[in-house]
Amino acid sequence: MLLSEAQISDYKGAALMIDPLPRAKALLAYQGYDADWFRAALSERGITPCIPSKVNRKVPIPHDTVLYRQRHRIENMFCKLKDWCCIHTRYDRYAHTFMSAICIAATVIFWLNQ
Repeated sequence: MLLSEAQISDYKGAALMIDPLPRAKALLAYQGYDADWFRAALSERGITPCIPSKVNRKVPIPHDTVLYRQRHRIENMFCKLKDWCCIHTRYDRYAHTFMSAICIAATVIFWLNQ
């Protein structure tokens, strides 16, 4: 997990996470991560990008639509995280405290959904 400023764009945040990415067959992401350098970095690591093309891309890059439908599970996790009041309202003053709350909530949610 990476905690960044609210103003940072998605693919710039992805640049910070490209090195610690674990081994995976595919990466599901939405259109905000559609960048040629990001797709190339994933391909170098043997990860198949499943990212729909942005609307303004002249030549759309095809993606696996069946696999992309599984992205709703990621969105559901974020919705469950926002059920925790301290995360949804961001009461914590410091970033390390907020990140700790996110880690605890994610662990509990994962444990309860087993």
